[in-house]
Amino acid sequence: MGFYSNYVVPRFVTCACGSKPIVRQRQKVVPRARGKILEIGLGAGHNIPHYDHERVDRVIGIDPCETSWQLAQERVNAVPFDVEFLAGSAEDIPLDDDSVDSVLLTFALCTIPDPLAALSEAKRVMRPGGELVFCEHAQAPDESVQRWQARINPLWKRLAGGCNLNRDIVGLIRTAGFDINELEQMYLPNTPRIAGFNVWGTAIPRS
Repeated sequence: MGFYSNYVVPRFVTCACGSKPIVRQRQKVVPRARGKILEIGLGAGHNIPHYDHERVDRVIGIDPCETSWQLAQERVNAVPFDVEFLAGSAEDIPLDDDSVDSVLLTFALCTIPDPLAALSEAKRVMRPGGELVFCEHAQAPDESVQRWQARINPLWKRLAGGCNLNRDIVGLIRTAGFDINELEQMYLPNTPRIAGFNVWGTAIPRS
């Protein structure tokens, strides 16, 4: 499992996360992040080309997989802003309180073992006036799709590095103490419905 997790899964995820529907979602969402940005689940750097260079001071990316960071190097080298990599867990982010302006989460909450802990950490490191920018696949609204997600999820999770098909992303964000500012959702085109229901938008820490 060590070889599979460290070498096979990162390349599989890199391929899946670079599909055209996913890229279009990144193009919608990533430019909303600004200032000093924490990207949770940097992976192979698929978001890096989509940042608005004029709004970015610095990107700090955290990911438990150092192989993904190696895969990100070409994208990192192509942008004019600094990208720093932290090898570690989103549930225990090694940053000070109130230290970033934006937290970006794209296609990561599905995999993090304790998503509420990760969101709590995102809230902790966010400065007053900061914003959570998110885009995730989620539990589908249709019961028939939900049933298939539940059936397939155990096998999917094992093969896809811990990815869950059916997490209630919006519910998790709200439970973690955020208020949703903007929310859009839809089934992505040319994507299996069990993995294709997408939610995206912005949220702020609840006062």
